[in-house]
Amino acid sequence: MEDQLREKAKELLEGGEIKVVIGYGWNNRKTRITPVFITKAEDVDKLVFNALCVNNLSIYLTRKYKDIQAMGKPAIVAKGCDIKNIVVCISEGQVERDNVHIIGMTCSGVVYKQELWQGELKDNIMPSKCHNCDVRNPHITDSVIGDPVDFTPPEEPAGMLFDKIREFDSKPASDRWEFWNEHFTRCVKCYACRQVCTLCYCERCITDKNQPQWIETSAHPRGNMAWNLIRAQHLAGRCTQCGECERACPVNIPLNMVNSKLALTVKESFGYRAGYDTEEHPPMIVYKPEDEEDFIR
Repeated sequence: MEDQLREKAKELLEGGEIKVVIGYGWNNRKTRITPVFITKAEDVDKLVFNALCVNNLSIYLTRKYKDIQAMGKPAIVAKGCDIKNIVVCISEGQVERDNVHIIGMTCSGVVYKQELWQGELKDNIMPSKCHNCDVRNPHITDSVIGDPVDFTPPEEPAGMLFDKIREFDSKPASDRWEFWNEHFTRCVKCYACRQVCTLCYCERCITDKNQPQWIETSAHPRGNMAWNLIRAQHLAGRCTQCGECERACPVNIPLNMVNSKLALTVKESFGYRAGYDTEEHPPMIVYKPEDEEDFIR
């Protein structure tokens, strides 16, 4: 599979239209996978693909990374779940479909925590998104690498995350409020969740505005609650549940739990799932007369 990927990358770079291949490679100690940016055909051997390729590389297509955009047209190595983020960016006019070559990778799942010990995976935890993945065979691509994966996702979202959401929904509102209040109090306002998110592409975030100041910038319980709830609302109907925000959080706030709950609510209310159709816009930014209003309280 890696040989096939390298051959495709070499072909694209030698063709001249593609100026950089955004992909995965080993760090110096070969213990973790890191993003790599290949601009020369002779460097394609640096590209790898395995279960440690957790990172969602689609963030490098956003305007946050103007230096990468300045290189010229990119090709990106993307799992099906990563492609869903690219699809949202295309539907929202942040990425031009013709301006990126998507190398779709068939995928049997990744590990949540990427770490090697003496050449073997130390912690082989598959995230919930992999248990429920219906894009193991990537759905929107220019090239496909790997053999087709035979996998049927469960009819209802399964896995520890969704079990926890169902259990959580059965609790009184006061208990739910206390749960999130306790977690958000730990927030240190590092904004790692924002920085790692492909869909937090605003060039100036609301948290950076001080005239007027909408959110307190210090790690204060009131400002922490406002920041986390506003970000969750901004992602409602857009989040593809890639889990990068939670993986980046230094204080282990279960951010994917609130994002996944909102994604389930949007699906139930609007029949919409983010990341599948470049022509369909997220329901929170469009109005349809036939939309039900049961969610309004």
